[in-house]
Amino acid sequence: MPIYEYVCDDCKSQFEKIVINRQQEISCPTCSSKRATIQLSVFSSAVAGGSAKSSGPPSGGGGCCGGGCGCH
Repeated sequence: MPIYEYVCDDCKSQFEKIVINRQQEISCPTCSSKRATIQLSVFSSAVAGGSAKSSGPPSGGGGCCGGGCGCH
């Protein structure tokens, strides 16, 4: 069962819903509006070998896990 991300057209609240079929009625948990826009979901996946190393140059930003500490 896929999880879809939505933004309410009325109150602009962001929420997720597990959708069993596309005809399922979606309502905002904040304002109960039936008007919502589905969002493009971003996902992550495991890389073979257990490394999630980026192929591009390290991004700055300083601090650990921003690429500046050398841990990646």
